Amino acid sequence: MRYSLSLLGIGMLFLLLINCEADIRVSYDTLLKGGNILNLEDGSVVVGDIYISDGRIAKVAYDEIYENSTAKNVVDATGKFILPGFWDNHVHFRGGDSLIEANKRFLGLFIANGITTVRDAGGDLTTAVMQWKMTIENDGMIGPTIFTSGPKIDGPGATWAGSLEVENQEDINKALDSLQAIPTDFVKIYDSKISGENYLNTIRAAEKRGLITSGHMPFTATLESTIDAGIDAVEHLYYIMKGCSTEEAAITQQLQDNKISFWDAMPILQSTYNDSVAKQTFEHLKQKNVFVVPTLHIGHTLSYLDEVDHSEDAYLKYMSPGIQKTYEGRIQRAQNASEKAIQDRKELDTFFKKLALTLNQNDVSLLAGSDSGAFNSYTYPGISLHKEMEVMVDAGISPLDALKASAYNGAKFLKKESDYGSLKTGKKADIVILNQNPLENIQNTQDIFMVLKNGNSYSQEDLNKLLQ
Repeated sequence: MRYSLSLLGIGMLFLLLINCEADIRVSYDTLLKGGNILNLEDGSVVVGDIYISDGRIAKVAYDEIYENSTAKNVVDATGKFILPGFWDNHVHFRGGDSLIEANKRFLGLFIANGITTVRDAGGDLTTAVMQWKMTIENDGMIGPTIFTSGPKIDGPGATWAGSLEVENQEDINKALDSLQAIPTDFVKIYDSKISGENYLNTIRAAEKRGLITSGHMPFTATLESTIDAGIDAVEHLYYIMKGCSTEEAAITQQLQDNKISFWDAMPILQSTYNDSVAKQTFEHLKQKNVFVVPTLHIGHTLSYLDEVDHSEDAYLKYMSPGIQKTYEGRIQRAQNASEKAIQDRKELDTFFKKLALTLNQNDVSLLAGSDSGAFNSYTYPGISLHKEMEVMVDAGISPLDALKASAYNGAKFLKKESDYGSLKTGKKADIVILNQNPLENIQNTQDIFMVLKNGNSYSQEDLNKLLQ
């Protein structure tokens, strides 16, 4: 009898444990329920639920129903399209101490446009930028994650304030030491005064330290030597075009001998573009995993300053008088340019759209970047990233590849794929929810229903308040 009762007791205890376990509910911070989840890797769209806790994606469920779970915040995403928050892979925070607050206000413009990460490609506000970066990471300020190069590396008498000027290997080593001490997220090299030799040596030295590099390329260096030195990304298409010319070597020599200028070289390079040379260049870029940042929108904007009246631009009102003042230099240069220079610039703009498409068709990885910030006239932080993706699609690039050039490729370039770039378990909950499918119309990236940054959600009303 005693034995039978023991078995009965064990059985009852077992049932009790099962019932208790059934009552245990997993609690999440946020549930995005029933949305169309867009996979940037292959363009597939599948209805599913995304569970978020502690600023990260805790679970993505497509066919399963988790009845034993609760969420403090449930977002009905039925009919909406969910994808990683956008990345603007080329912005600038700069303009000196008097424009620190004006630059700080850009942060809200990025979030209001669904841009949850920016790559700051060099400026003179590094101390402030590093403070913003840390405060945003700790949820003390609304803004995008900032990956920054800090000050640019250039030669003596550099164009941009705050640049680290190098004349020899010792200077290069000191510059890289200072960037690592900050620490910055990558190294940006500029081409206004740096020699071709020091430019290549800077890339090689950074490569030895395991640092990521991007930059302009002095025309006194060749694209082939730049790729072989170890550059990780080429900013703008001038330098790609140079590497696609049958006359690159001769033009490089003329520039080294000061016989022609950068802008003198443009029409020559364009007219000597060769499909066979270009194919070899694209293959070289692809083999070395070099990313290219086309910056088509700013190119188009600056090419047509003589024709377009920007005084009624919707985003101009968000730019402080100090920022608008920095636009004057480019505007005056456009007004004073010769008819030939204006026409050359417009032809180059058309050519660059074709070049961006050809790069994409040859599987060279592109990065969507606006080049927005002070001094870059009418290229506004936030909205300009959407305009960049629009121009890419207008050039013939698919909406999927334009989207991929934002968050997916941005994360790959900075080697941040473990945290960003896709909607997978364990990744940062930096998410944008759109009302309409961006694969059908790239302009739908601007039709934002909600933005999540570090798991914190911002409704359309919240985003409008950021703009106000």
